Amino acid sequence: MLKGIDPLVTPDLLAGIARAGHGDVVAIVDRNFPASSTGAPVVELPGADVTAAVRAICALLPVDIAFQAAPVKHMLTGDGARGPAVDDVRAALVDAEGRDVGMEGLDRFAFYDAAAGAVLVVHTSDARPYACFLIAKGVL
Repeated sequence: MLKGIDPLVTPDLLAGIARAGHGDVVAIVDRNFPASSTGAPVVELPGADVTAAVRAICALLPVDIAFQAAPVKHMLTGDGARGPAVDDVRAALVDAEGRDVGMEGLDRFAFYDAAAGAVLVVHTSDARPYACFLIAKGVL
């Protein structure tokens, strides 16, 4: 146990986000996402939803707001709308960064393609559909 680190941040998760470099992408996905098919290491967070995972991770991981207009990507629903987790995750990102964070929606298959480039996949138990996000790591 470490002081000041959310208990959701397991040793494997901490190591994974620490290994990521500037511009590397961390995927934080719902229970339905095929996490193992990306080829990236997968950290399971059973019982956690995506919002809680983003809060815990982004308390430690800087988001690449300095170099990317939309450092966060989210999966769009089948009809092209934002998923039900987007507003909650946006609020968590604003809390972590102290300002707005650009987000861009991707259709499901474009999201899968982009997720294949992630350095880490955080697989939550979130039951909300389309609660899948890609966050580019920034610099301090």
